[in-house]
Amino acid sequence: MVTIVLADDHVVVRQGLCALLELNPDYVVVGEAADGLEAVELVVQRKPAVLITDLMMPGLDGLAITQNLVRLKSTTRVIVLSMYGDQAYVLTALQSGASGYVVKESCGAELFQALREVVAGRRYLSPAISEASIGSFTSMGTILQKAQSGSQEFHDKLTVRERKVLQLVVEGASISDIGSRLKISSHTVESHRTNCMRKLGLNTPQDLIRYALQRGSLPRDEPKSIRKYRNRAGTVR
Repeated sequence: MVTIVLADDHVVVRQGLCALLELNPDYVVVGEAADGLEAVELVVQRKPAVLITDLMMPGLDGLAITQNLVRLKSTTRVIVLSMYGDQAYVLTALQSGASGYVVKESCGAELFQALREVVAGRRYLSPAISEASIGSFTSMGTILQKAQSGSQEFHDKLTVRERKVLQLVVEGASISDIGSRLKISSHTVESHRTNCMRKLGLNTPQDLIRYALQRGSLPRDEPKSIRKYRNRAGTVR
């Protein structure tokens, strides 16, 4: 029997997934999480075969969840279930360590197919992603090669503070929120964002976010509560 943890901040989505999975006796849900930190804790405690997580989650998003599980050397396979099928999100999820990416508009049969594939040690992408969003990439190998390549240029051009500001922008924080978290003025935040666009040859904040996601090279801070699990497991940062 395949054990599963579900992570989604919408109760109705988790309930729907539970009802769907109950239709197949080969799968059992052993935990549900409403935020990213809780999801990581559940995976560490219950060691499910698969984590099905939404991409956009409070606390830690689906990408950060996956990255933290990789740091913790978890054997749990991750399937990202998201309403976003954009190439940038897919590539970043793969680079972060996800084994599968399924768009929420998919049918239940596709989720079961994704589960079978990742449990067997293979990767799975929704056909809609392969056809519409990935487009110019002709094979999974090509997709993974781009996902794993990253961009040293990204790190070379931006300062540490500029990368931090951009990280928070990508995570959806407002200019005022970023200023409060970094203890700088909103004007300074906007200056850092403008500098990022200038250095990278981009014209709009949307271009900047897309650039960062495509390269998957933004550092994500590891919460202390995640670090304690990693330290307990004896890994070294």
